[in-house]
Amino acid sequence: MSDVRRPIKAALLQVHSLAGLALALLWAVVGITGATMAFEDEIEASLNGHIMRVNASATRRLTPDELVARLQAAGDFGRASAVTMASAPSAAVRIRFARSEGGSRPSSVYVDPYDGHLLGSPRGEDFFATVRKLHRWLLLPGDGNGIGRKITGSAAICLIVMLISGLVLRWPHRARSVKLWLKPNLGLRGRGLHRSLHAVIGTWVLPVYLVMTLTGLWYSFEWYKAGANWLLARTATTTAVMQPKPLRGAAADGKADANADAKPLTFDHVWTTFLVQEGAQYGRALLTMPAGAGTAVRVRSWLRDSSLESVRDEFRIDAVTGRMISSDRYADKTFGERILASVLDIHRGAILGWPGRLAFMLAATMMPLFTVTGLLLYLSRRRHRRLARQPVGHLVPGE
Repeated sequence: MSDVRRPIKAALLQVHSLAGLALALLWAVVGITGATMAFEDEIEASLNGHIMRVNASATRRLTPDELVARLQAAGDFGRASAVTMASAPSAAVRIRFARSEGGSRPSSVYVDPYDGHLLGSPRGEDFFATVRKLHRWLLLPGDGNGIGRKITGSAAICLIVMLISGLVLRWPHRARSVKLWLKPNLGLRGRGLHRSLHAVIGTWVLPVYLVMTLTGLWYSFEWYKAGANWLLARTATTTAVMQPKPLRGAAADGKADANADAKPLTFDHVWTTFLVQEGAQYGRALLTMPAGAGTAVRVRSWLRDSSLESVRDEFRIDAVTGRMISSDRYADKTFGERILASVLDIHRGAILGWPGRLAFMLAATMMPLFTVTGLLLYLSRRRHRRLARQPVGHLVPGE
């Protein structure tokens, strides 16, 4: 190694080691929780197939407000905040509820779309909700508006530094050798094996980790999201997306309709307008009430053959008048806007189908490996430096 490169690599090793020791546990938690959520939909479908499906009938399916009314007649579930309707005759309807004054949210329920009969609450919902909060916000107070969001975002930036410094540190003399890059030397023992596993497996997962961190920053920092929108979206779209999100309990719209104060908002006006707009094209639709005093209900719609969360149309419809406020169709988006809409699917590898999700899940599961091997390598270096500083006569025979 040249005299110029040696101090640079020494400095990079210090940065790599210290940042790794400080944040290894946090990265391991984020990695394991991310891997846990990789196949969340499939796991929940397996656990709750008995309440997610009903016997198809020729009977007229009830409207969202009729379903909510029958559910409320069966018990006090709180205010319905979202309803998921599906076009499939055998699909049950899912109803979610608003948070209580204490901030807790009751479990959602599935109901029969033909008679409003309560089918039950999905198993696994609370578990995955907790895992999601741990992954995104470390279960710290404030959720998305708290400090946890900034901590995970800062950790993601540090991980990018780790990936780049690790790549530089392991750059071999024969850089074109695929074997040196991708094949661990399992014949080694101790420190050599730990270094080989740390470096080679790190090379395997480096592209995946870069994608995960670069997309994960979208959810942590508004400046990052604003920059991505400026770069990839049209001006009108950028202006709309960059509007700050209201805090919970704050008004979702700038103006509150006077009629909204007179009586609670309902879903049926929105549902009627949506059906007129979409007809029989939709496969699944999620109607979400505004969090504050506004009257604009957000409707997300997925086509029947859609397998990606990002491939959806989005509408805002006034719950009082049924007037269409805005329409944002996926087919009308530019290439850059489709990338922005697909951030979540890219983040978890779903953009590549189930093989992509599996690959991203396995990469996330590997994160604790770097915690363990990195710590062992750090302790080994300290031991060797300590021995190197001792006089020759004090060295223990055999070391």
